[in-house]
Amino acid sequence: MSPLPTLSLSPLLTIEVQLGKPEEMGATPGGHRRIVPIVGGRFFGERLNGVVRNFGADWQTIRPDGLAEIDTRYMLETDDGAILDIRNIGVRHGPPDIMARVGRGEAVDPALYYMRTHSRLETGDPRYQWLNRLICLGTGARSATTVTMVISAVE
Repeated sequence: MSPLPTLSLSPLLTIEVQLGKPEEMGATPGGHRRIVPIVGGRFFGERLNGVVRNFGADWQTIRPDGLAEIDTRYMLETDDGAILDIRNIGVRHGPPDIMARVGRGEAVDPALYYMRTHSRLETGDPRYQWLNRLICLGTGARSATTVTMVISAVE
C-alpha cells in the first residue's frame, strides 16, 4: 500500500468583499452575535474572475475569550456569467489590543492576528463543476469596510 498523499495548497482566488453596516444582535447564550451584510466586491485568480454580488452576510459570534467565529455565505458571479456560492467557516483572534483596533476599522497588519477559514464553493454551471469537488483554505484580513480573503485549494 502506498503512503497517504501529502497535502499541499494551490492558489485559487483572492476575494475583496465590501461590507455593509453590521447588525448587532447583542449577547446570546453562545456569545455576542452580529450579522455583517456582504454588499459587493470582486474576485480574481488564474481560472476565476468576477464580482461579489450584493447577496450574503457574515454571521459572527464573538466568544467571551475574544475569538470571533466566522460563518459567511455569499454569491459570486464570474466574468462569463456563472453563479457560484461560497461559504467560509473559520475563526479570527489575536491579542486584545490588536483585535480592538481591527474592531474599530483601523489598518492593522494581518500578520498580527489570525484569520483562517475552511472554504467551499458550489455551482450548477457545467464550466465550473470542478469547484464542487474542492476543499479550500483561506487566510484573511479585515478593514473598516472590506475583508480580503486569499483562498487556496487543498491538493
